[in-house]
Amino acid sequence: MTEIQTTQAADDHGHVLVVDDDPQIRLLVARFLQRHGYKVTGAPDGRVMMDVLRQAEIDLVILDLMLPGRSGFDLCGDVRAASQVPIMMLTARSEESDRVIGLEAGADDYVTKPFSPRELVERINAIL
Repeated sequence: MTEIQTTQAADDHGHVLVVDDDPQIRLLVARFLQRHGYKVTGAPDGRVMMDVLRQAEIDLVILDLMLPGRSGFDLCGDVRAASQVPIMMLTARSEESDRVIGLEAGADDYVTKPFSPRELVERINAIL
């Protein structure tokens, strides 16, 4: 079953797609971003992510690396080949080599878990 969950914000600072297989991370990020004026759509994997990108205008993708099916590295490359939508990696993988690969794949930023929600919002604001 396809899971797409969208929350609407009171202000319109942009539409963020959060791609993470952990529903708690998606919910945490969505709630925090919504409080800061962002509309948020959540996706549990790359297949749903690509469906959302085809159907909605997304201003920023927050992408986990360790997803079921295809990795965030591969998905980042797919998105970058077709679009210039900003991509922020949000992952537990904190090795320098992972950060470099993520940026080489086309990510605009790379944030490691655990993360500060306030820092995440400021990084999003900087990208947008």
